[in-house]
Amino acid sequence: MHKGIYIALSGATLKQSQMDIISQNLANSDTIGYKKDKISFQEHLISQMNNRQEPPDGRTMSYFGVVTTDLAPGSIIHTGNTLDVAIDGEGYLSFEDGRYTRRGDLRLDNEGYIVNHLGVKVLGSGGPIQITDNGRIEISSTGEVAVKGIVIDTLKVVEFKDAGVLRKTGEGMFEASQQGTESSSASVKQGYLEKSNVDTVKEMVNMITALREFETYQKAIHSFDDSIARVINEMPKI
Repeated sequence: MHKGIYIALSGATLKQSQMDIISQNLANSDTIGYKKDKISFQEHLISQMNNRQEPPDGRTMSYFGVVTTDLAPGSIIHTGNTLDVAIDGEGYLSFEDGRYTRRGDLRLDNEGYIVNHLGVKVLGSGGPIQITDNGRIEISSTGEVAVKGIVIDTLKVVEFKDAGVLRKTGEGMFEASQQGTESSSASVKQGYLEKSNVDTVKEMVNMITALREFETYQKAIHSFDDSIARVINEMPKI
């Protein structure tokens, strides 16, 4: 089989993976706090890092690289809900299970603890935050949680100098290979939520581009296959 078929097939497979990632981003474009994924091409990364020269005959396979998460903030929208919070600046809300998020659609559970949409308890400076008094909950820009003017605790907002330590676990949550430090620059906005950072128009353009490239690889495979068939058919006549 012609080596070109393998090269074109590797490129088509990579484009299929890229379209899967783009589809996932588009499906979560309305998910609160969602961070989009993007793919890096391994062939390019290896060449850049190792200063490697590519084979002169063009026999360069396209390999699936790494999927990274774009942690850029999304736009902030006003909801007016008491327990909706958005982080303005660098920082993540901390949770009891050791995970972090910028998704701030919080609520109270049956015991009065502030939890996220999964029911995981939000951490404050003194541990999980529990509201035992009736009354309007107020959250200041510094994260102080107060009821009837009395401060109960302060939301634990942390930041990571190296974003590479964060890994997606699903549902807008992250886990980190090392502990973050308390953020001194982030501001908490009560009654607001951060939307996803997916630009739907850009993602659609990326999908169309990836689809066209996939189709190009398909045509290349058919061309190589046809040329091989012609050679096989013509050889007996020589």
